[in-house]
Amino acid sequence: MAVTVQECLELQLLEVEMLLSMFPKKGEINLDEEAVPSVQRYLRNTDGALPPQLEYSVAIGVGEAKVKVELQVLLPHMYPQVAPQLFARSDALHRQQQLQLNTRLTSHISSLDSGELRVYEAVQWVKENSLPYLENSKISSESASKEVVVKETLHRMWIYSHHIYRQELRKKIFDCARKLNLTGFCLTGKPGVICVEGLRENCEEFWRAIRYPNWKHISCKHVENVETEGGIDNLRLFHAFEDLQFQAHGDYGLRNDYHMDLGQFLEFLKQHQSGHIFQILFGVEGKLADK
Repeated sequence: MAVTVQECLELQLLEVEMLLSMFPKKGEINLDEEAVPSVQRYLRNTDGALPPQLEYSVAIGVGEAKVKVELQVLLPHMYPQVAPQLFARSDALHRQQQLQLNTRLTSHISSLDSGELRVYEAVQWVKENSLPYLENSKISSESASKEVVVKETLHRMWIYSHHIYRQELRKKIFDCARKLNLTGFCLTGKPGVICVEGLRENCEEFWRAIRYPNWKHISCKHVENVETEGGIDNLRLFHAFEDLQFQAHGDYGLRNDYHMDLGQFLEFLKQHQSGHIFQILFGVEGKLADK
């Protein structure tokens, strides 16, 4: 007999409840407060639209020092009949160790039978198998610290979207930028523009996180890399991640029908030594009106 979406969502809620009992402390499980209620509302009335996919993270203590490895989870509506989307990350892991850890985690989860609650299994696997990668990362850090010159690269991504309106999407953008220590801005409205700058791996993780699972009409228009022998902070064009909103044009009665004043946006870019980006984003040369 075919398994229904309702049955899958009920199992997802059971697994979340089990994980919350395993990780009761504040901050151990990061789950939007509306995530579970929206699924419960759907299960009470399945005639409506499907709820948003369950998305959360689990902070797992590894080893005697209890170094934190965060397991990011995104559940398709038909999980556990289909595989969950999982990604393990830690500030204590270098990029290569993190890649190796996730490759093995994916391989392990793929070996399990469909229908099993695999997030719980993934948590246990990360707890039991992350330590060697953390130790290798520590050895790599100690070796790198012996070098006389350490070079870092500031990575800056310019991302264009047809529009950015939804509050939950904007919250995800700002939360992700803050967590990854990225500066830049998010221009809300039509069009929508995002700039993030910071370490390359953090920018790439931000790009992976916000566009998944399927944000249509979004593209990374331009990437800049600036190498330095010191820290990257003095190369940043922005000192925080800003919520950028300008005077809008359009029908204010229609929530999703307003256009940002691109003249003000061009002026903002020029104030941050980025006037050349306007043509890259919009295909036309920007000109400020005479004052």
